Amino acid sequence: MGRGRAKAKQTKVARELKYSSHNIDVDALQRELSSGESAAGRRSEERFDDPSDDEYDDYRR
Repeated sequence: MGRGRAKAKQTKVARELKYSSHNIDVDALQRELSSGESAAGRRSEERFDDPSDDEYDDYRR
């Protein structure tokens, strides 16, 4: 029981996302895509530059 209300809300949100018009800043999107390097890519490179860092370092903290 209770699944009907949750499913109805998910359906409502999905319908709003599908049919609503969103304002997209095309220029900002173009700048982000043409930069060639994402923020996540820079973070991962910085992480591997540290020789004392290993793959289990996150589990120790």
